[in-house]
Amino acid sequence: MRIFQAALALVATATLPLLASCEVFDLADLHWNLRNQNGSISIPASIPSQAHIDLLKAGIITEPLLGINDFTQRWIINDNWTYTADLTPLLSKTSGQRAQTLLVFYGIDTIATITVAGHPLAWVNNQFQQYSFDVTDMLASPSQGDRNLTVALESAWFYGLNVTSRPDVEWTHGDIFEYPSVRQVIRKTQSDFGWDWGPAFIPSGIFKPAFAITLPTTANPTTAAPASHPLLVSQNSHIFIEESGLEISKVGQTPIARPNESADWVVNITLSVRSSVAVHSPTLSIAIPDLKLTLAPVRVTSIPADTSTSTFVSAVFKIPDGTPERWFPHNLGTPKLYNITTTLHIDNEHSIGFVTQTGFRTITLVQSPVPQSDIVGRGITPGDQWHFEINGKAFYSSGTNIIPFDPFYARMTSDQVRWVLESAVLSGQNMLRIWGGGIYQPSDELTGGYDFYTACDELGILAWSELIFSDSLYPINDFLLESVEPEVRQNVRRINKHPSNVQWAGGNEIEGIVISINQTQANGTHYLDEFNTLFGEFLHDIVSEETHSVAYTDCSTTSGVLSLDPYVIRYANKTPGFIYGNSERYNYDASQAFNYSTYPVSRFVNEFGFHSQPSFFSWEEVLESPEDFSFNSTVVMSRDHHPPAGGLAFPNPNAPQGQAQMSEAVELWLPTPSTTDSNQTFAQWCWSTQIFQSMNMVSEIAWYRRGAGLGENNLGSLVWQLNDIWQGTSWSSIEYSGRWKVLQYGMTQIYSPVMIYPFWTADNETLEVMVTSDRWESVEGSAQLTWYDWHGKELQSSKHAFVTPTLNNSVISTTSGLENILPKSQSAESVWMLLNLTAQVEGKTVTNEAVFTPTSLANATLVDPQIKVTRSKDMSFTLSARGGVAAWTWIDHPAGTVGYFVDKKTNIPANGFFLVPGIDRTVVFKQNAALSRVKSPNVDDFVVRSLWNNTHV
Repeated sequence: MRIFQAALALVATATLPLLASCEVFDLADLHWNLRNQNGSISIPASIPSQAHIDLLKAGIITEPLLGINDFTQRWIINDNWTYTADLTPLLSKTSGQRAQTLLVFYGIDTIATITVAGHPLAWVNNQFQQYSFDVTDMLASPSQGDRNLTVALESAWFYGLNVTSRPDVEWTHGDIFEYPSVRQVIRKTQSDFGWDWGPAFIPSGIFKPAFAITLPTTANPTTAAPASHPLLVSQNSHIFIEESGLEISKVGQTPIARPNESADWVVNITLSVRSSVAVHSPTLSIAIPDLKLTLAPVRVTSIPADTSTSTFVSAVFKIPDGTPERWFPHNLGTPKLYNITTTLHIDNEHSIGFVTQTGFRTITLVQSPVPQSDIVGRGITPGDQWHFEINGKAFYSSGTNIIPFDPFYARMTSDQVRWVLESAVLSGQNMLRIWGGGIYQPSDELTGGYDFYTACDELGILAWSELIFSDSLYPINDFLLESVEPEVRQNVRRINKHPSNVQWAGGNEIEGIVISINQTQANGTHYLDEFNTLFGEFLHDIVSEETHSVAYTDCSTTSGVLSLDPYVIRYANKTPGFIYGNSERYNYDASQAFNYSTYPVSRFVNEFGFHSQPSFFSWEEVLESPEDFSFNSTVVMSRDHHPPAGGLAFPNPNAPQGQAQMSEAVELWLPTPSTTDSNQTFAQWCWSTQIFQSMNMVSEIAWYRRGAGLGENNLGSLVWQLNDIWQGTSWSSIEYSGRWKVLQYGMTQIYSPVMIYPFWTADNETLEVMVTSDRWESVEGSAQLTWYDWHGKELQSSKHAFVTPTLNNSVISTTSGLENILPKSQSAESVWMLLNLTAQVEGKTVTNEAVFTPTSLANATLVDPQIKVTRSKDMSFTLSARGGVAAWTWIDHPAGTVGYFVDKKTNIPANGFFLVPGIDRTVVFKQNAALSRVKSPNVDDFVVRSLWNNTHV
């Protein structure tokens, strides 16, 4: 940010009236206008918003996600857009008392010049920063009668071109998705410029809430009840809390070592404040009503009467270890939260306070060498550890990665986001990785537009946080570093209070890029040095200064460290045969999808995925012509950005590769969709890509979970990816509308606390059936293995008791040779196995199931299942196979509805199962009414399909 230091000229106009004291005025209540560069477009607007959204509301454009609008609306990216509001309604709120006035922007996207009452106020260039400005003098002396607030936004694309054309700006290596080679120099959501799962709209606007804050210049001796948010303190005070930080840790805790779990808790309160009245002897205190706990005030730094800059005040409080209950992720305990009231005592008569919701927990990223005792006693492969511990206990991290929820942040709602998070919990996930090419997710609606981290806290799901750098090297210059430092400090301080946060990674997939460049290019060491300066020193030091409770790693996928103190990245310095850091896997050769030798043997796999198409219902939202409803239609292929175009060519010239990868996968492992009904064929193609995606990901998850009990001691698997940013080809398990894909249901089975899985190695015809548990206690149960033919006849069955140790496996059976595996006189094409498990976990019965097909379903001798559906008004559906086995039985809820299906007996999400004649399944649709356009769907509109419908109408 650069503040313009222009002298305020005295003009012969009436002074603008000052705002009433003690007020928090939402700038959304002003009347806004949006205008393009040449004035040919001038329309009513709103904030928080972005230009595309206001153009849509005004009828200038159609829905940006419709058809090929990501191409036809590129003209919006090439223009400059100005938001203007008349300040008169705001300024008429006057009490006749002088006051200091601040403008506070919680997010501007991205390159903007701000003008107040005709006076240049600031030029800003960082989407991720919060900006606060004292505008008192500008309002008191308007220039030439100007009563407007103006935010003039420059095209981020053209700005990037200008910056990168400068001779003093270094070109850097980076993946190009659509708009090329500029995102590295702009502190903006990196995927706004295009990615392999989404569009490039490069939006601009005042995309987060903004406020005018007025503070009286005389002290107000009253004391109000604690505010629900620090911002609202200014409704009753001469103090504005610009930032509020609350971090809970243990005495002596650092991010690089296991804390003393029996030590006292430390509650560190840090406030960034601006005051219009000097406070000479302030104190801070905290109270936790649920614990009947009030801690004595602590003297803090005096606060000057200065609203032009902030003053930090900080205090530390100690709480005995056993006093609060601990926060746990939902699958390991209770996500216990407390309301902490922070009070800033101004004097004996005046205090201000606010409430923060938080939890007590320790989270440790263990990166130390594997102890010799574990190498000898447990058979752990030498190298470094890489896993998380919650409250002193190692656990298995089960989850996915999230990307931005919409190309236009300003239109997202807490309901939409919470649905995605609740869906993760329902499928057994306990961790989400917030991808480093998107945005710092918000903490609350008031300042962030929607809520993310607080929902994670409440739902008991862990959040792996990342700084916004992705898939590129970044040039090192003072211009970049000056912008990045406050960005990182603000966001780390804000997120500290959330017990769900587990770590900060410096960025996404960059370490591997720089290692490759260092090994292959003559000047590779130059780029390695720059990477180390930015991610190994600069960002590491900032994060380490701002948090004591969570670790920093240089990159999402990393080789780990040679040393944590001092921080030294390992890079390629590895001992052969040892295991270091974490890993990822992407293999688009579908013939290798179930080849375990291609899976990484790793401590933690933080990305792995395969792409699929959204459902027919999602395509109906965006396709405009009947001829578009085809797997390889121009519009459908234009929304496949894998591999990316690598530039502005449209439609994506590389899309045929991605389409072919999905097609080949379906043709290799499933019956090839082909019917006399073109829409059904298209629907079956889309659905079949989802089936393969689920089969592939479930196989990998099972393999990685199995590794918890093997030498790699794998304690984490995070699928790429959870959510969608639009209706198109992607790696997601949940579609843009919130509809669950097949994979989302697949994860409910494979991320079960105790799961059973058939590990089939085709090369040597070996079948190993294994039970895996992620519980902290031993688990007892029984497994049943039942062979069926495709007519549904039971051929043979066996039962097996098991006891599975903590975070370990139990082998149920191991058999080699198809002649020993298959039921007598049966072929691989004619039979399949159903695997069931029942176990007791913490006093509750846990069930799990899996299937094994000894050959590809493309070769299986499927039989018409003749599915009968009995529909009830309570949206329960009983499915019966009257013919043969219905492989991958699937029920779709109608367009305009959001929800999921649960098995009526187990209450576990269920869909995409094998329906056996004589064993009916009843599922119930659990609707999210808040997100559903159709509130009362007709049960006759629910559609049932199976693999039989790939080739039969």
